[in-house]
Amino acid sequence: MVDKQKHNIVLSYLGTFGFISALLFSAGSQAKGELNIYSARQESLIKPVLDTFSAENDVVVNLITGSADALLSRLKAEGDASPADVFITVDAGRLHRAKAAGVLQSINSDILNTNIPSHLRDTDGYWFGLSQRARVIFYNPEKVSAKDLSTYEDLADPKWKGRICVRSSANVYNQSLVASMLDANGREKTQAWIKGLVSNLARPPFGGDVDLLKAVAAGVCDLTLANTYYYGRLGQSDKAEERDVYQQVKLFWPNQDEGERGAHVNVSGAGVTAAATNIDNAKLLLEFLSNHASQEWYAHVNNEYPVVQGVGAPEMLVPFGAFRADTISLSQLGDNNRQAVELMDIAGWK
Repeated sequence: MVDKQKHNIVLSYLGTFGFISALLFSAGSQAKGELNIYSARQESLIKPVLDTFSAENDVVVNLITGSADALLSRLKAEGDASPADVFITVDAGRLHRAKAAGVLQSINSDILNTNIPSHLRDTDGYWFGLSQRARVIFYNPEKVSAKDLSTYEDLADPKWKGRICVRSSANVYNQSLVASMLDANGREKTQAWIKGLVSNLARPPFGGDVDLLKAVAAGVCDLTLANTYYYGRLGQSDKAEERDVYQQVKLFWPNQDEGERGAHVNVSGAGVTAAATNIDNAKLLLEFLSNHASQEWYAHVNNEYPVVQGVGAPEMLVPFGAFRADTISLSQLGDNNRQAVELMDIAGWK
């Protein structure tokens, strides 16, 4: 039943973008232009919406995918000779690195500035968030009561000793979470929190977010920190054992009480490259990715929260309700990244 629902969701959203193949085939050399994209997002998570953009705007889109670090290194090595017009990646920390490396250029767009809240885009216009994911607490309800959960800071409490699993400190998602805590709590308190968290680990850091969620379901640990979209994908998985993990593990929104900053969120995003020769089409694509239909696609196919107000939450995450998100400027996550990594190293977060 779930497989059929997932299939119908995908068909529905591809249908919304509709008639792609025939239009792309017929566009050919008569297209108004082209656009070259380097994407750290998997092809299946970005190509359908790019195909729609291509069909609707009569622009030939050339897509190269790869790891975020490899593509950034490629952009730096290619310099002014790079064929890329747009760089798509995940996490504000990585987007900041691209800006700092000089491979992006600032653009100004009233559409982007209107559609995307200021804290979800670069303060200087070098990159723009296109979808949101929250990094929150997931727990095994057979081992943990929701009433015992509260904040990120509480995870350093000795009551959680031997009960927490996390990814390695090399993971940029964890680095950005720590960077947000530096902004909220300062260096001294953040350092103490990291030490407390590390002392509460059930085992050394390991795996990816899905591995952590599976570990919580299996009883390896009682709770973890993971991005919401991984959890949503488990609920839509073709594999029964992964759908079981979705059922066995529950989501908790931290830092929601009055006066608290809200749950930590990050983005997937994009910027126009410094070497871009198709700047108008690049800008047009970013604006297209912030429109209502594209935002719905991100939400319902990729299980990510929209950056544009008025677009609904992903179906698999609707049962967990609305939440208040931290509104820290995500540019600050990049600014704090180096210090975050330093503190993680000092505290022994491997």
